[in-house]
Amino acid sequence: MEKTLVIIKPDTINRGLVGEVIDRFERKGLKLVAMKMQHLDDKILEEHYAHLVDKPFFTGIKQFMQRAPSILIVLEGRRVVEVVRKLAGVTEGTEAMPGTIRGDFSLSVQNTIIHASDSVESAGKEVERFFTKKEILEWDKIDTEVIYSDTEKE
Repeated sequence: MEKTLVIIKPDTINRGLVGEVIDRFERKGLKLVAMKMQHLDDKILEEHYAHLVDKPFFTGIKQFMQRAPSILIVLEGRRVVEVVRKLAGVTEGTEAMPGTIRGDFSLSVQNTIIHASDSVESAGKEVERFFTKKEILEWDKIDTEVIYSDTEKE
């Protein structure tokens, strides 16, 4: 099964929305295989947002991401990267559709509730950036039989 990284950002933690966000992933049927709370330092933020480091707004992103800890999670499921992106909604909160996480909880282009990997390739790199192999747990989710058909469980 495919894995993806989700960063539950400081705005979510400060607004008391962590449970709501995780609940949406769980209700969809995704499997939570890793989770930890962490203050993100300059080094990891500069690596994670390497494509934005030279932008004039990067300092603001870094300050925002360091206001409070983030919760890092790894989710597993069939086509999980695509599924999580759809659940998240578009990055710009004012343009995200109601019913999506950002559509329901964000009015910002920066304070967007979560980060979600944008491709299978990015997901692999991002999961490795934030988690060791030992931190990602293998376990049998008992409702898998009713979530996926027999041919979709691989």
